[in-house]
Amino acid sequence: MSGLTLAQKIISQHCDKTVTPGELVIARVDVAAVQDGTGPLTIQEFKKLGKSKLANPSRTILFIDHAAPSPRKELSNSHLVIRDFAKEYGAVISDIGEGVCHQRLVESFVNPNEILVGADSHTCTSGALGAFATGMGSTDIAVAFALGKTWLKVPSSFKIVVNGKFKENVCSKDLMLYLIGKIGADGATYRALEFCGEAIKNMSMTERFTLANMAVEAGAKAGLFETDDKTLEFLRENGREEKFVELKMDDDAEYERVIEIDASEIIPCVSCPHTVDNVKFAKDLKDIKVNQVFVGTCTNGRIEDLRVVAAVLKGKKKHPDVRMIIVPASPKIYLQAAKEGLIQTFIEAGATFLPAGCGPCVGVHGGILGDGEVCLATQNRNFQGRMGNTKGFIYLASPYVAAKTAIAGYITD
Repeated sequence: MSGLTLAQKIISQHCDKTVTPGELVIARVDVAAVQDGTGPLTIQEFKKLGKSKLANPSRTILFIDHAAPSPRKELSNSHLVIRDFAKEYGAVISDIGEGVCHQRLVESFVNPNEILVGADSHTCTSGALGAFATGMGSTDIAVAFALGKTWLKVPSSFKIVVNGKFKENVCSKDLMLYLIGKIGADGATYRALEFCGEAIKNMSMTERFTLANMAVEAGAKAGLFETDDKTLEFLRENGREEKFVELKMDDDAEYERVIEIDASEIIPCVSCPHTVDNVKFAKDLKDIKVNQVFVGTCTNGRIEDLRVVAAVLKGKKKHPDVRMIIVPASPKIYLQAAKEGLIQTFIEAGATFLPAGCGPCVGVHGGILGDGEVCLATQNRNFQGRMGNTKGFIYLASPYVAAKTAIAGYITD
């Protein structure tokens, strides 16, 4: 029998048997999560099941991050439903200002070789820790809440081999936009993207989280990484060193497709409206004037991202016609940015800071676009209407390109 992919290894251990791609299985769930957009429906469906308790309360997490603080009474009432449920059933609540669910999950809740299911498509972020992390619908998550199990089809995997060294000011966001531009927004539908190679080994956990986060933008079920010393160090920094598990892909594992990329050939990329796979080079978009620059989200709201932006902005001012909004992904990142003086740099450059959370990304509050306005954002999606206005235009890029653009007033690297 041939070896196993990372996806097969993790799912097999949660089914107590060796699984094959395409097989339908019932697997144990380690962590189940919802956010304030999907939580109320999950709660409603959970109560329909007639269960009196959660299967695993301490690892059932409800996040209030998408509309935090709430901009409307209807959303405030949804938040009440979530808070009341958490109290009644003993679930964990992460309330306003406590950060984006996907960042909080990697900081505090998810470990290697675990299965995480979440009612949010970017749940795949935790795959950078060597966990099979995937988004599902609210009803599926309600069942996971109740039973501690889920059903899924074992995905086949694409092996993404990245060797070589990135040019200066090029990062994993550029790599991911390049990859999505290459294979298309549906190019990896229901596959697991498994990343390896010299460039991946040399990446920080921050950059790996960005790749895992955007796996779903190519249609993938999960984005997975082997565990190594950097995984261990991240767990150690977050008080979970004992949760480290070594996880490697087998040399003879069968992959549906192998994609090889030379990191040295990547240059700053930008995803243009209104699809993530509409990818062009930043240097070719200098005629695109920008009204708003947004740095943050579960994709690029980490301390390393903020350091990149601060280094570019230091001693400079944003363009007078540009609004610049910065949102850290968690309070831990917010405090670190304050400690390092980054917040002072941002404010002196004319940027605006918002509480840790999703901010403008989901288009509920904190930076909704006006008709015809253009935003360059470090987020993961640029669908028409994503930032609250179908007449707005969203471009996606790295923190470096975002900072340069904020100063210039037009897209530039």
